[in-house]
Amino acid sequence: MMKQITALSCLFFVCCSQVLAAPLYKPDGYHTETIETPRDVRFHITGMDSDKNGLVYVATRFGDVWMLKDNNWSKFASGLHEPTGLLVDDDGSILVAHKPQLTRLVDIDNDGVAEDYIHVASGWEFHNDYHEFNFGPVKDKAGNLHGTLNLGFQGGWGGYRGFAYKVTPKGEWLPYSWGLRSPAGIGINQKDEIFFTDNQGGWVGTSKMHLLEEGKFYGQPSSLMNVPGNTGKWQDKYSVEDLDKMREKPIVQFPHGEIAKSPGNPEWDLTQGQFGPFKDQIFMPDLTMSNIFRVLLEKVNGKYQGAAITFMNGFQSGNIRAEFDQKGQLWIGQTARGWGAEGNKPFGLQKVVWDGTNPFELLNIKLTKTGFRLFFTEALKAESVNLKSFAVQQWHYHYHQKYGSEKVDLASVKIANVELSKDKTYVDITMPLTAGKIVEIAFEGVVSASQRKPSSTKVFYTLNEIYN
Repeated sequence: MMKQITALSCLFFVCCSQVLAAPLYKPDGYHTETIETPRDVRFHITGMDSDKNGLVYVATRFGDVWMLKDNNWSKFASGLHEPTGLLVDDDGSILVAHKPQLTRLVDIDNDGVAEDYIHVASGWEFHNDYHEFNFGPVKDKAGNLHGTLNLGFQGGWGGYRGFAYKVTPKGEWLPYSWGLRSPAGIGINQKDEIFFTDNQGGWVGTSKMHLLEEGKFYGQPSSLMNVPGNTGKWQDKYSVEDLDKMREKPIVQFPHGEIAKSPGNPEWDLTQGQFGPFKDQIFMPDLTMSNIFRVLLEKVNGKYQGAAITFMNGFQSGNIRAEFDQKGQLWIGQTARGWGAEGNKPFGLQKVVWDGTNPFELLNIKLTKTGFRLFFTEALKAESVNLKSFAVQQWHYHYHQKYGSEKVDLASVKIANVELSKDKTYVDITMPLTAGKIVEIAFEGVVSASQRKPSSTKVFYTLNEIYN
């Protein structure tokens, strides 16, 4: 069993501004349930998964793994070094990503406690820096395990910090992408595509999500020193303009303080309607804002891009891990250690449950050749669909070494026309389109046929591509 190093000094999810109260977002039909955690235990959840039998496993920042069965908690493992990810593997063993390694936990005698702690991978350097986190894993259909490595606090430390990696079924550890900063969330969809989130900071104007692909550079240059064939300091080889051309652009950016400040893992709604009308969409937790938001993806010119919209907030602590169970309930693992969160509790576990009521919310957004099409979960009141009901702004963020970015070239966009569909479930907005912008569409004047207003009335679309 590994001994835990106890210096848990500071939170890895970045937020430098004061936490302020936010308006309440709560879609009709959804409520939270708070799960009681073990008494007198600092239950800061940073890894979570459920198995085929519905058992929930969580990893805490203080090195333990716990199992929830029949509403009773039992300790499954201990002595790990600040885990920040957990996966129940196909054979029922538990994979835990903690700072120095990826470890497999096996309950040999089926007594509910892991006896075997098996080393899976540790090909990166670890210098006992508080910021050197190891996130993941997720498993692809070929059996590879994927994870992401946080940079050290000073932005480097070498040894594959800021890389994504995989471990093959034969046990080979392969770092394959670089330029990550604080990639606190990793997820995989049914198409075997891997996505990760990254937190605002140096070279990251606002928090974001990327499609993770091999051999790609994601913008934070500290890790370039470990790329095969590279020698010397990156500052001596590349200008900011060079780096900008080299980097992969985020497929979705999350406006700081409006959608997210410290996003966690993307979790796909594969519940087949058990969680409401948002089938196949991504639900994502945010630690500092104590909220959940939805990510709405599409492909334009063969490339992913899309939007983010707040789903629900008012959680008790900082949301960092999300997991749908077999009943279609969304479990949220929580910690506020470090800079804190809008929720006033230091840690906890909650779940979001749907009671079957159809919410009135924005269902989806799609780019058109002349603007955007906004879909809603219920037919709209025709009289509420007019130019006064909508407002559009756009901007972009600096790509620079400074910490974060203000909104650059913020400007209003004039809407030429809005048109309601015949079935009254979607609206076409005609407006000029400029690639490379974040487009905020507010629809505060929209009302449903049943006289309801949506709880969330702003959607933020990352417009990397426009149709050819």
